[in-house]
Amino acid sequence: MKYLSYAYRFISNFAFLALVYFSLNFVGAYQQRAIVAALVLAYAGMRAISALRSFVFFKAIEKLELEARRLGGLAGEGPSAVSSRKAVVKDVVEQRQAGEMKSYIDLLFLGIIVVLCIAKIVT
Repeated sequence: MKYLSYAYRFISNFAFLALVYFSLNFVGAYQQRAIVAALVLAYAGMRAISALRSFVFFKAIEKLELEARRLGGLAGEGPSAVSSRKAVVKDVVEQRQAGEMKSYIDLLFLGIIVVLCIAKIVT
């Protein structure tokens, strides 16, 4: 399921990139193309800020993971509670890593879109 979510994220970002590319290439007048490129740049900027802010959230989750591991050994509970806690921490680690990978995919495509838009404004 994790790889399917990566594929979905890649395909949806690629579709957005294709939409931007074709829309910028089919607009004939420079002024209209510059307006479309500026609007896409604004949208890409907002999405990039959102993706970058998610890394702050992932960093906080990572600190919580470390603290949960540290406190898990000190609790002195039975072996079933310890194994349950380890399973929960493992699931959180996997979800955090998947979220980070999706954010990296988003930032890659947003960077390509920004370069494309700037190139269309300049030329």
